[in-house]
Amino acid sequence: MNPVRENGPKRTVTGTLVKVLLHSRTERGMSLEPFASRCVRAGEVHELVTTDQRDTAAGARIDRVGFLGFAEIAAAGVLDRGDEVFVGEHRVGTVLGFDACHFPNHYNVLIAADHLLTGEKLDLRPELPVRFVPAGD
Repeated sequence: MNPVRENGPKRTVTGTLVKVLLHSRTERGMSLEPFASRCVRAGEVHELVTTDQRDTAAGARIDRVGFLGFAEIAAAGVLDRGDEVFVGEHRVGTVLGFDACHFPNHYNVLIAADHLLTGEKLDLRPELPVRFVPAGD
């Protein structure tokens, strides 16, 4: 029996950093949504959060986080677990998943990184471009 192939090519989702965040936490208590992808619309604003945790199980508790900031989505698209995340020229990491504690206001897009990164550590500034590049591109 051949495995079902579901996912074909997709566009890179782009956006712009609109607010920089400077802090990190070690007991945040975010909860990983059971979805490996989320659709995003043009004009939506979502929070970019780094973590050094790797558990992708639905409901996994994500405590160790570094906050990068908020990004406005430029054109609708799909964010998938494993997409590479760039802010300016920095490759931040890959999409780990999503926390919806503030939804429908915004998602926390959780980004797997080697270390907790913050907007301050990366010297981020508003108006930097943000890209979610499909894995393998």
